[in-house]
Amino acid sequence: MKPYADRTVDTQYQELLRRILETGREVHPIQGGMSKMVMGHQMRFDMRNGFPLITERDMSGPFLKAALGEHIAFLNGARTQEQLESFGCKFWERWITKEKCEIFGLPEGDLGNGSYGAAWTNFPTAEGAPFNQIEHVVKQIKERPYLRTHIISPWIPQYVIQHDDLQRSTVVAPCHGWIHVLCFPETKELAVHHFQRSADSPVGLPFNMVQYAAFGMMLAHLTGYEMVEYVHTLSDAHIYENQFEKVEELLAREPRKLPTMKLEAEGITKITDFRPEHFVLGDDYEPHAKMLIPTPV
Repeated sequence: MKPYADRTVDTQYQELLRRILETGREVHPIQGGMSKMVMGHQMRFDMRNGFPLITERDMSGPFLKAALGEHIAFLNGARTQEQLESFGCKFWERWITKEKCEIFGLPEGDLGNGSYGAAWTNFPTAEGAPFNQIEHVVKQIKERPYLRTHIISPWIPQYVIQHDDLQRSTVVAPCHGWIHVLCFPETKELAVHHFQRSADSPVGLPFNMVQYAAFGMMLAHLTGYEMVEYVHTLSDAHIYENQFEKVEELLAREPRKLPTMKLEAEGITKITDFRPEHFVLGDDYEPHAKMLIPTPV
């Protein structure tokens, strides 16, 4: 990673927010109210220019721990509130209440058959035995890094598609988690391209940027490669109407240089053994003040 003095300020996140507010299409989502959205937006982060943790508001402390905890929980196959909490992630409670889970034929606290952890580590197959995508892709990267098939998907159609003749068995259909890892054996470098179908850009997106950049760092640690680029493609990037005012405040804040993030995980040899405390945010993280942004009404 470049010395802090040599890094440039990254404005991509603000450019996305401004694009949505100024040119976004007005839509009326299932959550109610109005939102603005744009389709097909991409951000590219040079990991040598800093870790993609936004600086327009302070995202350190509990936020960072929860983001990493959720992602690591899913890498371990978590699909229940109890399992998520064991990794320090507690914010799923509002989506997996008894009432909401019953709608999908699930017990209280269960995200469902097509949730992230289930899809990544327990993908159904025609042969019967479930398939652990994470485990096998990591093994493929180690043994055949030159392949272009290091792809992970959270989407199990029969569990997340819904119409009058088909009841889905997942509380929240995956919004993110399509991952393509590209390795360059000649230089011992790797890059992660993450595709997200739906992004609450003020609240959820900064969370997801942390998670998939961190995932690339874990892969780099396990393979002896260096993660050099993180690409984030958004299909539906939106801002809800009750977030407009706070987003305007964010846009009034000048973005600052991205910080250093180190992965201190000596002795870790399995993707499932990483924990949030292995990630150490540098003292060069200098964000603006914390800001609470509402979620959809």
